[in-house]
Amino acid sequence: MSEDRETRLKRLRLRSWRRGIKEMDLILGNFADQEMANLTDAELDAHESMMAEHDQDLYYWITHPDEIPDEIAPALHKIRSHFLQLSK
Repeated sequence: MSEDRETRLKRLRLRSWRRGIKEMDLILGNFADQEMANLTDAELDAHESMMAEHDQDLYYWITHPDEIPDEIAPALHKIRSHFLQLSK
Protein backbone atom coordinates (compact mmCIF):
# COMPACT_ATOMS: atom_id res chain seq x y z
CA MET A 1 0.00 0.00 0.00
CA SER A 2 1.38 3.38 -1.03
CA GLU A 3 1.16 6.33 1.35
CA ASP A 4 -0.46 9.56 0.22
CA ARG A 5 1.53 12.80 0.00
CA GLU A 6 0.19 14.23 3.27
CA THR A 7 1.14 11.10 5.21
CA ARG A 8 4.58 11.12 3.61
CA LEU A 9 5.12 14.77 4.55
CA LYS A 10 4.09 14.09 8.16
CA ARG A 11 6.42 11.09 8.36
CA LEU A 12 9.37 13.02 6.91
CA ARG A 13 8.67 16.01 9.15
CA LEU A 14 8.73 13.75 12.21
CA ARG A 15 11.97 12.10 11.04
CA SER A 16 13.46 15.56 10.49
CA TRP A 17 12.78 16.63 14.06
CA ARG A 18 13.95 13.38 15.64
CA ARG A 19 17.36 12.76 14.11
CA GLY A 20 19.68 12.00 16.98
CA ILE A 21 21.83 15.10 17.35
CA LYS A 22 20.18 18.39 18.21
CA GLU A 23 21.95 20.37 15.50
CA MET A 24 20.43 18.20 12.79
CA ASP A 25 17.02 18.25 14.49
CA LEU A 26 17.08 22.05 14.29
CA ILE A 27 18.39 22.21 10.73
CA LEU A 28 16.21 19.51 9.17
CA GLY A 29 13.17 20.14 11.36
CA ASN A 30 13.09 23.83 10.55
CA PHE A 31 13.49 23.10 6.85
CA ALA A 32 10.71 20.48 7.03
CA ASP A 33 8.33 22.89 8.74
CA GLN A 34 8.93 25.75 6.33
CA GLU A 35 9.82 24.21 2.96
CA MET A 36 9.07 20.51 2.68
CA ALA A 37 5.45 20.95 1.54
CA ASN A 38 6.77 22.91 -1.47
CA LEU A 39 9.05 20.08 -2.68
CA THR A 40 8.11 18.05 -5.74
CA ASP A 41 7.76 14.30 -5.43
CA ALA A 42 11.20 13.87 -7.02
CA GLU A 43 12.69 16.34 -4.52
CA LEU A 44 10.98 14.46 -1.68
CA ASP A 45 12.57 11.25 -2.98
CA ALA A 46 16.00 12.91 -2.95
CA HIS A 47 15.36 14.38 0.50
CA GLU A 48 14.30 11.01 1.88
CA SER A 49 17.40 9.37 0.41
CA MET A 50 19.58 12.06 1.97
CA MET A 51 17.92 11.46 5.36
CA ALA A 52 19.32 7.91 5.38
CA GLU A 53 22.82 9.37 5.93
CA HIS A 54 24.38 9.67 9.39
CA ASP A 55 23.81 12.93 11.25
CA GLN A 56 27.52 13.61 11.69
CA ASP A 57 28.06 13.27 7.94
CA LEU A 58 25.09 15.49 7.10
CA TYR A 59 26.24 18.17 9.50
CA TYR A 60 29.75 18.08 8.06
CA TRP A 61 28.46 18.38 4.50
CA ILE A 62 26.14 21.26 5.41
CA THR A 63 29.07 23.12 6.96
CA HIS A 64 31.50 22.10 4.17
CA PRO A 65 29.43 22.39 0.96
CA ASP A 66 32.41 21.82 -1.32
CA GLU A 67 32.58 18.21 -0.08
CA ILE A 68 28.93 17.16 -0.52
CA PRO A 69 28.59 13.82 -2.36
CA ASP A 70 26.93 14.16 -5.76
CA GLU A 71 24.06 11.77 -4.98
CA ILE A 72 22.71 13.93 -2.14
CA ALA A 73 23.89 17.33 -3.35
CA PRO A 74 20.52 18.60 -4.64
CA ALA A 75 18.76 17.94 -1.34
CA LEU A 76 21.53 19.43 0.81
CA HIS A 77 21.95 22.49 -1.42
CA LYS A 78 18.23 23.18 -1.06
CA ILE A 79 18.55 23.03 2.73
CA ARG A 80 21.64 25.27 2.70
CA SER A 81 19.88 27.79 0.44
CA HIS A 82 16.95 27.90 2.83
CA PHE A 83 19.17 28.81 5.76
CA LEU A 84 21.27 31.27 3.79
CA GLN A 85 18.07 33.15 2.90
CA LEU A 86 17.05 33.21 6.58
CA SER A 87 20.39 34.71 7.58
CA LYS A 88 20.04 37.70 5.23
